[in-house]
Amino acid sequence: MRSVIANRAISLAVLVVAVAVAAGLALWKHTATLAASAPQPQQQSAPVDTVLRACPAPGLAGAPGSQVALIASPGSVGSGRAVVSRIGMTASPLVSLTQPGTVSVTSVKAVAVATHGKTPAKNPSPAPSGQAVVTTPAPGGVVIQASGAMARGMEAEQVAPGGKISARCDGPGTDFWFTGPGAFTVGHIQLYLMNVGSQPADVDVLAYTDAGPLQGSTDTGVAVAPHSMVTQSLDKMLHGTRLVALNVRASVGQVVAAVEATTGRARSGAWLPASGPPGTRIIIPGMPPTAGTRQLFVAVPGTQDAHITLSAVTDKGSYHPTGGAGLDIPGGSVVQVSLTSLSGLFGALEISSSVPVTASLMTPGGPKGTPGTFTAAAPAVQEQGVVAVNQDGRGAVSSLVLSAPWRGARVRVTEIGAGSGHGQAAPGSVLTIPAQHSALQQLTTPAGAHRGSGFAVIITPLPGSGPVYAGRVVISSGKGGALQSVLPVSSALTVVRLPRVQDTVVTPGG
Repeated sequence: MRSVIANRAISLAVLVVAVAVAAGLALWKHTATLAASAPQPQQQSAPVDTVLRACPAPGLAGAPGSQVALIASPGSVGSGRAVVSRIGMTASPLVSLTQPGTVSVTSVKAVAVATHGKTPAKNPSPAPSGQAVVTTPAPGGVVIQASGAMARGMEAEQVAPGGKISARCDGPGTDFWFTGPGAFTVGHIQLYLMNVGSQPADVDVLAYTDAGPLQGSTDTGVAVAPHSMVTQSLDKMLHGTRLVALNVRASVGQVVAAVEATTGRARSGAWLPASGPPGTRIIIPGMPPTAGTRQLFVAVPGTQDAHITLSAVTDKGSYHPTGGAGLDIPGGSVVQVSLTSLSGLFGALEISSSVPVTASLMTPGGPKGTPGTFTAAAPAVQEQGVVAVNQDGRGAVSSLVLSAPWRGARVRVTEIGAGSGHGQAAPGSVLTIPAQHSALQQLTTPAGAHRGSGFAVIITPLPGSGPVYAGRVVISSGKGGALQSVLPVSSALTVVRLPRVQDTVVTPGG
C-alpha cells in the first residue's frame, strides 16, 4: 500500500515539475514584468514651487501712480523669492521679496510712449468693416516670478491710481473667457495679451454677441513675441454689438489675457474678470450689498440652445429671482438679464443649464469711465483664497461675501496687515455659513498695523466644510456708500495634488 502511495506521490511531483518547466519556458519566450510587486507609499501632494503672474495696467502710459500688491502665505518654510519686473525689461527688477506673509505694495511709474518705431503690426484677419484688427506693442505691464516659499499661496493684484483696487493679476494659460456689454454699449473695448514666457505665442479671438457668433470676424493669428505685451482695440471688430463674449485661445504657447471696457473719453475703465470655463452648473460669487439693478450676462458658446435656471444665494436663503420656469437662450449667443429684485441683496448667483454656459454680473458703481463693477463665474475656494490688498479707512471699507450654495460651510478669515517681519496678523475669526445661504464679513485692519494702509486677507475652508465661494467688495464708507470694486476670490495653493499611479503589468513583445 505504501508503495502505491509513493508511486502516486512521485507521479504528482513529476507533473508539477513539468507544468512549472512549461510555464517557465512560456515566460522565457514572453517575458512578464510586474511594475510594482509590492505596495509602495505614494506621494499625495507636492509643495508649489513656481508661480507666474502678469498685470497689464501698471506702467501703462497715461496711468501714473499704478501699483502692484502681493503676498505669499505666512508660515511657508524654506527660502524663496518673488521678483516684480516690467514685461520685457532686462534691467534691475522693480522689487525683490523674500519674506512670506508680508504685504508688499510696489509703485510702477508710467512708461513714456516712444516717438519712433510705432508702426502697428496688422492682424491678417478682416473685421466686419473690412478693416484689419490692428495689433500694437503696449508699453507697461509687469510680470511677477515667484519661487520656493514665496510661490506658496502667492496672490497679486493691480491697484489703480488713487489706491483704487482694480483687478487680479492672472497666470498664463491657453483659454480665457470674458463676458459683458458690447462696444455699442460701453464705447471702447481693449484687449491686452501678455506673453511672459520664452516661446512665441499665437492667439485667436472668437466673439459671440447678442445676435449670435460674429461671422467673418474671428481675430486669428495674433502673434505675441516672448516677454512682450500687445494690445488691440476691438471697437471696429465689435461695432454695433450690445453684448459680447470673447474667447481668447492660444494655439501656440501661453498668454495672459485681459480686457478693459471704457465709457466716454476716460483714459481707463473697468477690467473684466476672466469668467470660468463654460459649464452646466456655475457660480458667480461676490454680489455686493449695494443698491442698483444687477445686469447678468450669459454666453452660450455651443450650437445647442440652453435652458437655464437662476438661483440667488442670499443671507435669507436661496430662491429663483426670475421664477422657477427658467430662461431659454439661443446657442452661440449672449443675453442680458436685468435682476431688479436683487437690489441691495448680497450673495452669489447659481446658474444651472442644459448645455455649458459662462457668465458675469455687473453692478452699478466704480470710478469714472467704468460701465459698472464686474464679478464673474469662478470655482469654489480650494485650500485657501487670498486677497493681497484691502482697504479699511480713507473713505473705503472692504468686506467678504461668502456663499455656500449647497452644503453648509465653515471658514477661517484672517487679516494680515503691512508691517515688518511676517506682518501684523489678526487671530482670525471662524464663520459658519448655513447651507444655501450667504454671509457678509467686514474686514478690519489688524491691530498694530496703520489704519488706512493696505492689508491682506486669507479665507481658509475648514475640514468638513461644504464648497464655499467668495468675493471681496470695496464700498465707500458712510451711509449709502457707493460700490468701488468687486473681486472674485481665487484659490491660492500652497500644495498641488499629484495624480495617483497605479500598479501595471508590462508585457514586452506581445
